[in-house]
Amino acid sequence: MARHSRRKQEALNARLDHRAPLVFDTRELGRRPGALKKLSRSVPASKDLGIEVIGVREGVTVELDLRLESVMEGVLVTGTARAPLTGECVRCLEPLERELEADFQEMYSYPDADDRSRFADTGDDAEDEDTLFLEGDLLDLEPVLRDAVVLSLPLQPVCREDCPGLCAECGARLADDPDHHHDAADIRWAALQGLAEAMSDGEKDNAPRERGDDPQEK
Repeated sequence: MARHSRRKQEALNARLDHRAPLVFDTRELGRRPGALKKLSRSVPASKDLGIEVIGVREGVTVELDLRLESVMEGVLVTGTARAPLTGECVRCLEPLERELEADFQEMYSYPDADDRSRFADTGDDAEDEDTLFLEGDLLDLEPVLRDAVVLSLPLQPVCREDCPGLCAECGARLADDPDHHHDAADIRWAALQGLAEAMSDGEKDNAPRERGDDPQEK
């Protein structure tokens, strides 16, 4: 949550560029409560849209369907993001591909909305850090999109639900060879086998030597 809040705060403090693919202009809404704007946009994926084992590769196309609605406090953004995922199966390490669909909703407050609660010491710093503000008429969707995508990712992606994984002894992919196995001695007999070998070695050491076997005998 701290990382989530920090990114939102960075978005609040940053100066927005209206040409950026994830910056949207809300001027048409005109601060009229109930005013609505729907739009679709294709944008290149930014970095950090993923976790270690799966994610949206930087630069691929992300399809956005958005609903921007003017309310008393600001602009409510509701949307869906669709993008291809690439990663690897956590069981067999084979590459995998998926289609991501992530829903999100976020309120962007007007810069001058409720200044007293914005700057007063309310004691609820976490709530203040989670608040996003419009910069003029512009809003930056990037931190919201990043959080929505990452939170929608599977933490343990698999190529199929019944993936058997890899052989613990040799690393072979078990799905390619369902009958794969290694012959192993029964551990219940391993101790007895070791004892028998030790007794056999002892008998050899204690066996009487034939005349002439002792190199010191003349």
